[in-house]
Amino acid sequence: MKDIIQLLPDSVANQIAAGEVVQRPASVVKELMENSIDAGASRVQVIVSDGGRTLIQVVDDGKGMSETDARLAFERHATSKIRCADDLFSLSTMGFRGEALASIAAVSQVELVTRRPGDELGTQIMLSGPVLEMQEPVAAPAGSNFKVKNLFFNIPARRKFLKSTQTEFNNIVTEFERVALINSDVEFSLSHNGTEIISLPPSSFRQRIVNLFGKKLNQQLVEVEVNSSLIDIKGFVGTPESAKKKGVQQFFFVNGRYMRHPYFAKAVNGAYEDIIPQGEQVPFFLCINVDPSRIDVNIHPTKTEIKFEDEPSLWKIISAAVRESLGRFNAVPSLDFDDDNIPDIPVMEISSSDNAPVSAPRISYTPGYNPFKKHMPDYRKNDNSWSSLYEGVSDEKRLDLSPFEDIAVPETPSMEAASSSESLISEEYVPMSQYKGQYILIPVKSGLMWVHQRRAHIRVLFEKYKAQIAARHAASQGLLFPERVEAALNEAATIENIQDELSYLGFDISSLGGGTFVINGVPAGIDGLEPARLLMEIVHGVLEQTGDAKAKIDDSVALSMAKEVAIVAGQVLSAEEMTSLVDELFRTSMPAITPYGAKIIHIFPDTDIEKHFSK
Repeated sequence: MKDIIQLLPDSVANQIAAGEVVQRPASVVKELMENSIDAGASRVQVIVSDGGRTLIQVVDDGKGMSETDARLAFERHATSKIRCADDLFSLSTMGFRGEALASIAAVSQVELVTRRPGDELGTQIMLSGPVLEMQEPVAAPAGSNFKVKNLFFNIPARRKFLKSTQTEFNNIVTEFERVALINSDVEFSLSHNGTEIISLPPSSFRQRIVNLFGKKLNQQLVEVEVNSSLIDIKGFVGTPESAKKKGVQQFFFVNGRYMRHPYFAKAVNGAYEDIIPQGEQVPFFLCINVDPSRIDVNIHPTKTEIKFEDEPSLWKIISAAVRESLGRFNAVPSLDFDDDNIPDIPVMEISSSDNAPVSAPRISYTPGYNPFKKHMPDYRKNDNSWSSLYEGVSDEKRLDLSPFEDIAVPETPSMEAASSSESLISEEYVPMSQYKGQYILIPVKSGLMWVHQRRAHIRVLFEKYKAQIAARHAASQGLLFPERVEAALNEAATIENIQDELSYLGFDISSLGGGTFVINGVPAGIDGLEPARLLMEIVHGVLEQTGDAKAKIDDSVALSMAKEVAIVAGQVLSAEEMTSLVDELFRTSMPAITPYGAKIIHIFPDTDIEKHFSK
């Protein structure tokens, strides 16, 4: 038999390895920015085009590389960080595996220009895939200039599965924020398609947070600082007022490296238990310093997951540190019993001359009194007869209850008929009722129909807003006092991207630059809603969607708007409002489910109801 195991060619092996490190353009941005930080750069510029598809350029003023180092840097497992296996347990730099540049070069066209400060000439290297095309001396400023062009040009399948330009750019922004946030002493800038999106001067950690996520956050930060034998924690957590359901910024950094750790995030969120609404979270920006020998950063290809030696103990320290900070800065509501402003509780004084025992007050009442009837018969008499109830009433006017079981309930169309374009509500009277302010109950031919009123309203509004976007016209209501909105970097980019959809819904928004927007007008008919919060809910809904097509963005905008405007659970509806809502629901294209797939209608068949009363 023939041998079946063969060694992969280097080109194939490199592309497989690249799949672990280079998942999308944002992965390239992360690796190159971290290389710049490791090189001691004080200024880093990130330039991308088409969401990183055609160009990713990172320019820094770090220590640069020699001619030999520049060439070796693109070989697999070539690194300046490790000399022996023991070095893995004392790492203090970002990159250390030596796979990043080799993986990037394997799936793109790379150009590197670099020079060390003490050298007269620098080095220029060009690679296409893993193949070296050119290397020569060149005049260049000190530092490194990486250009990564046409990512995945030699792997069409991988390139085809990249998301939309806006989605890929949002992912680049996320990686940019993570690196720029923890390295606040370094100057950063980010440009997209020739436009500078943000410029960050060197600053303190708190100021860097404000520069990235808006000035409003500055008033909502509580400082956290604790030193222990296991870890040192320093940073900021949000006040209870900063809690949000969506778009909350939560960052852990370990020894200067971004970390994703859900277990520790629960420790922070647990400190806010019972003081923020359920389902909401607060922002936090916590830097953890720990002995490198107590952690393992080598468990994930992108190094975003870290294993700690004693995680339960660290969990308790983090939770206690956050609770202590909230209490110290009075972020947790408390009752001060020593406060002089608390009013005195009046005390009832009893006269010393009054020695009579205290007894409960006595009241007199007429048990048979009915305020809605002038003459109430005394039906409490023991006379075994109901005749007194009918005194003064002729036989013709007496209520005959004997045929109660023969009362017929008007029939309504079945579910099959209701799913058509015809209205559910017939010309005949259909008795509707509301249950606990959440469901509308309707007798139908096959049983009892339950309609989830909030979901029904979401479906109705969703199709209404989709039609407005398609028609590119909606009524707008101007604000007497325009509202200012401070948006984070990715939020600002999303607002710019969906500007047309927002205007079609009725929003009038202008940009002041730097992530600041002014809401001049809102869609008509949304009285009572906060314009800024409504706008950010729409933005976060778009950020969460993964579709690429313009129609997916339109759907996301319409759905976010519908969720915010729809009636809330517990809202009491009149008979006319229930009839109108159900009628509109069955005029929609899919009345049975919401746009996100939740059930709106359920019918309990008569047979199931009768089973409960069969015995």
